[in-house]
Amino acid sequence: MTLNDFTWLTQRRSPRYEASDIISTVEFNHTGELLATGDKGGRVVIFQREPESKTEPFSQGEYNVYSTFQSHEPEFDYLKSLEIEEKINKIRWLPQQNAAHFLLSTNDKTIKLWKVSERDKRPEGYNLKDEEGRIKDISTVTSLQVPVLKPMDLMVEVSPRRVFANAHTYHVNSISVNSDYETYMSADDLRINLWHLDITDRSFNIVDIKPANMEDLTEVITAAEFHPHHCNLFVYSSSKGTLRLCDMREAALCDKHSKLFEEPEDPSARSFFSEIISSVSDVKFSHSGRYLLTRDYLTAKVWDLNMESKPLETYQVHDYLRSKLCSLYENDCIFDKFECAWNGSDSVIMTGAYNNFFRMFDRNTKRDVTLEASRESSKPRAVLKPRRVCAAGGKRRKDDISVDSLDFTKKILHTAWHPNENIIAIAATNNLYIFQDKLNSEMH
Repeated sequence: MTLNDFTWLTQRRSPRYEASDIISTVEFNHTGELLATGDKGGRVVIFQREPESKTEPFSQGEYNVYSTFQSHEPEFDYLKSLEIEEKINKIRWLPQQNAAHFLLSTNDKTIKLWKVSERDKRPEGYNLKDEEGRIKDISTVTSLQVPVLKPMDLMVEVSPRRVFANAHTYHVNSISVNSDYETYMSADDLRINLWHLDITDRSFNIVDIKPANMEDLTEVITAAEFHPHHCNLFVYSSSKGTLRLCDMREAALCDKHSKLFEEPEDPSARSFFSEIISSVSDVKFSHSGRYLLTRDYLTAKVWDLNMESKPLETYQVHDYLRSKLCSLYENDCIFDKFECAWNGSDSVIMTGAYNNFFRMFDRNTKRDVTLEASRESSKPRAVLKPRRVCAAGGKRRKDDISVDSLDFTKKILHTAWHPNENIIAIAATNNLYIFQDKLNSEMH
């Protein structure tokens, strides 16, 4: 896959929105046929890809709402006098093993396992129940009949199967399903726990970086993920910009890492903001399991698992913001946590930026592109125009955007890439944009 022209595919938005409508996570399932979003109001919306239509060629591939449900409600911790937000921090799909789909969703404290299933038949002709489900008087039953299944309108049922609670003192920032499909891990600021999907009342603590004295705390865990193929390996990132690869075969408590990935800091480039902008906000294994993709405030980096000393590749996402760090610190934007994503073949990476821009980098050709998720680009099959930001004081060409005119309230924090095709999902505040590459759309 290369950086082709991307065209608008689907847009879901609410013209008037509240803070609870802001999308907080986006995730494709393992086939890419379903796409789940979570928002700050604790809701999960699942979209399903429409099959090909001969009569409506433009509807092929569109994602339409499949099911919506309330995953989490606001809670109150009376012992600590703390409100627990309903905001969905992460969603992770389990691989499909039967007709039903399963997904994990988490807020700051509680993880839930949900079953999503379809029903298009209903039983009729009970002997001991009437049509409304009331129990009949047995004395009125004079003959027996065999109940039958009758077709009905398709109904999507979502039911909670497990609730994993009371295991995290701090805010959960990551969940990751293991390749054994039996266990998963959840990470908060200081600890990582390992769970079995069938056991809700206990978990095993596999990483604990909490110091005896909290005044000695120097870093926190920012993200964690299992290796896609080796069930014993996982990685976690820290606010100091380091990555630690751990092997659960070595010890039950993985406080001692197997590998430490860290880029030496250039002393001449050190500033007040160095530690803040080096904090890793997201880490993702490549599909092959050979590489790691990380995102910090200004850059995206690709690491080779066999080389710990420095990243294999470094991509400048928005280097033009380096001169703006002071004002970004004052308005708290410098603490924004941008996510990153691989395409299906690990040849292109994607991550978000400000002004509803998102960036793509082709690892083979070294080409990169800046695209915009906006209402103006959401005309059917409209090709997204590459955008260019001009640094302060630099020469401006036609259609260039000055760094001073960027809107920092419009930010692309959450993105996802279809596991097999060039289809991407972009969350922009309360809007969900889905784009596909031009080549992909012309093939259908």
